[in-house]
Amino acid sequence: MGTAERTSITFRADSAIAEVALARPDKLNGLTLDMLSELVDAAAEVRKNRDIRAVILSGEGTSFCAGLDFPSATKQPQRIARYFVPVPSFVPLPGRGTNMFQRACWAWRELPVPVIAVINGHCFGGGLQLALAADFRYVSPDAELSVLEAKWGMIPDMTGTATLRELVGIDIAKLLTMTGKMVSGTEAAEIGLVTGVADSPDVAARELAEALCKQSPDAVAGAKKLFNTTWSESPNRTFAAERRTQLRLLAGSNTKIARKARMRGAEPEYKPRSVD
Repeated sequence: MGTAERTSITFRADSAIAEVALARPDKLNGLTLDMLSELVDAAAEVRKNRDIRAVILSGEGTSFCAGLDFPSATKQPQRIARYFVPVPSFVPLPGRGTNMFQRACWAWRELPVPVIAVINGHCFGGGLQLALAADFRYVSPDAELSVLEAKWGMIPDMTGTATLRELVGIDIAKLLTMTGKMVSGTEAAEIGLVTGVADSPDVAARELAEALCKQSPDAVAGAKKLFNTTWSESPNRTFAAERRTQLRLLAGSNTKIARKARMRGAEPEYKPRSVD
């Protein structure tokens, strides 16, 4: 993957907020095999840059993502076969235990910074699974969301089953996955699939990103990891993880910066993130 030139996504990080956009608007940002690889590379770039405090993930044009571009992908059957092979769980790499299709989504889930998806227009199949891997999702009222794999006689296989179960009840997860039911942005909010509905979801995402950037990057990273790794764990395991996280934060410089600034009534000026 390395530093290959990106052709189907854009990446900009001029400040603490990185902006990543799917860039095939003429194809409703349908996912190609190249795009999957570029998404993994972009996530790795975010992880390495400790000055980045939040990510806004969007799609250029009128749609977030209409799902996998099947006509494009099926032209490369050997590459598809390679993409289905997972990184072994014993390999010490981000995304271990996932194949490339899954890693293109899960890489954003594993980042130590919050990811906010901006959803307009179509958000289908793999596009929905990418949005679900974000920490927050803002959607326009008239957007259309669907686990569209059902229409192709398939199931979501880009980590959607793991993220769906955290957001909706099992009956709703089954209904969406078995029927491919199309839901509007408003209905998606009603069933808990998205964080919020806004006429300008990009503005809502930017406001949240700016609010997150005012917090300790270590505390934000610690909170994200804590919830992601303990959401379905027992209370005892969760409490143990709480203690480990808190002790690390207490020993870190950003917690001291926060405490001293708050006592003075000033805004903290944090150091780069030290928590992964």
